[in-house]
Amino acid sequence: MSLSAFGMVLGISQDLLAQPLMPQPLMPPSLIAQALPTCQPPQENQFLLLVLNQRSDTQTQLKQLLPASAVLTPCDYLSNSVVRVEGFSSAEIANAWAKYINDRIGLQAFVARSANSAIVTTPSLAQPQAPTALPTSAPTSTEGVPRSVPEAYNPQPLGTGYAVLVNYFNRPEAAADVGQITAGAVGLVAYNQNPYLLAIYTNSETSAASMLRTLSDRGFTAVMVDSRRVVLLKRNVAN
Repeated sequence: MSLSAFGMVLGISQDLLAQPLMPQPLMPPSLIAQALPTCQPPQENQFLLLVLNQRSDTQTQLKQLLPASAVLTPCDYLSNSVVRVEGFSSAEIANAWAKYINDRIGLQAFVARSANSAIVTTPSLAQPQAPTALPTSAPTSTEGVPRSVPEAYNPQPLGTGYAVLVNYFNRPEAAADVGQITAGAVGLVAYNQNPYLLAIYTNSETSAASMLRTLSDRGFTAVMVDSRRVVLLKRNVAN
């Protein structure tokens, strides 16, 4: 097939064919480095975070904030540069992290779900709901800090007991203030698909109630809940 006939098949005009071909400039290395692979979709029953990559230090900030085992991958999503973060096992955990990332470092994060997962929306931080179904008696084991929480990132409910949660109202730095009151680590938890600060987790209803009163007296919005409904996301965010 002649060049003229091939041009007609592709819809190229004769005027363009008559013009001499000019060599195209090579793509600068900087542009090549910016070319990102398309983001891979979440696997079955997996939830991802897509964090808008609008800063040069986005990945550095995320690595400092997220658990060490979190997998971060820069990629392209609908022509947007994002950082793909995997893998969260529930909508509650993914939504809590999305909200915390936005509150802590001001980056927009969205939850991506697999096709067979429940519909997920990124919620706004709401007032803590009233506690329900608290245990009628304290467990027989001694009170203390969270027991046998795995070091590897494997978010799961705290277990039987009482948890006092603090609503930080878009002020993650409040964790340091809470830590001064508790004289211990202040964790990050998910409760009703929202992030909260964990002031104390204990088997003693008396200890939990005392901490609740102390925090309330110091001006914090706190609530005591059944710790079985609380998922630990990070052991300590106060430092």
